[in-house]
Amino acid sequence: MRILIQRVKECSVTIEGERYSSIGPGMLIFVGITHDDTEEDIAWLAGKASRLRIFDDSDGVMNRSVIESGGEIMVVSQFTLQGSTRKGNRPSYIHAAGPDIAIPLYERFIKVLGAESGCKIATGRFGADMQVSLINDGPVTIWIDSKNKE
Repeated sequence: MRILIQRVKECSVTIEGERYSSIGPGMLIFVGITHDDTEEDIAWLAGKASRLRIFDDSDGVMNRSVIESGGEIMVVSQFTLQGSTRKGNRPSYIHAAGPDIAIPLYERFIKVLGAESGCKIATGRFGADMQVSLINDGPVTIWIDSKNKE
């Protein structure tokens, strides 16, 4: 499982011309799920995202988590995070899990992240054509892969 976290001042998801969800200051998390992701991947990433110290303290140092900052979280499914550009110029998405595997893991990630963080969690809609608007704060963007725990 891969996540891409962006610290945001605000974020919203629009589907079919209608605002679907939005948050204020916090983090936007894009989630890419592969065939062999498990509950262990979910737990590790939810914990890591919740405790990631990317928010400024009173001295302007990134030393606070989303929990400590009182931020909100937006979670959006994004199969393209599992894209491979190893061969040619057209990405391959062979490693992205299909909906039968990905939807339950996506929903479980949202539930575990909410329990772990205690933050308001907004979402996109799995598989929808979404327009995501955000103001990246910093900018701060962090990529984390549960299979490569660096």
